[in-house]
Amino acid sequence: MVPPARFFQRLRDLCDRHGILMIADEVQSGIGRTGRMFAMEHFGVRPDIIALAKGIASGMPLGLCIARADLMNWPPGAHASTFGGNPVSCAAALATLDLVSSRYMENAARQGARLIAGLTGMSRRHPLIGEVRGLGLMIGIELVLDRTSRRRAVTETKSVVSECFRRGLLILTCGENTLRLCPPLMIDDSQSDAALAILDSALAAARSAP
Repeated sequence: MVPPARFFQRLRDLCDRHGILMIADEVQSGIGRTGRMFAMEHFGVRPDIIALAKGIASGMPLGLCIARADLMNWPPGAHASTFGGNPVSCAAALATLDLVSSRYMENAARQGARLIAGLTGMSRRHPLIGEVRGLGLMIGIELVLDRTSRRRAVTETKSVVSECFRRGLLILTCGENTLRLCPPLMIDDSQSDAALAILDSALAAARSAP
């Protein structure tokens, strides 16, 4: 689920009160994925440290640790990296940041809203959909056997993944009964609509399967 803003705000207050560093894992959610450069921006909270990888260099091997200046004042020899400073990965990261900030972050917000609206409308036809949630292009579709009890539709979730694959859409699960949509930030309207159409037919096929 997407936590309410007050969760992170109270967590920030708790860390400040006890002198605890707040670390945000933005390996998957960072670099424009949620429609903001960092997911934490949605909640009005600034962490002390941010962990980044994956999207930062568009698939090239690179990981980053970003922190407040006073936390990064390390003496020589305090930290080492066997493959640190690779010039090709760093060049890929610079190009990625330029593309994300100039167009793809905004596109992630717009396409995410398009997908969530389409999935929400789809839930009226498919009782398997218990909840649609997410930010930008980081979306979860929880599948349930009953919306009141929220009993997990585990077998049906596996079936939907298989049906989508047969129809040309690759999706993953998150947990036993949630479909995870994390398409490329450059996805366009036609691709979003095609994904929705495939999901629609896959859900129908999974529901009618013996």
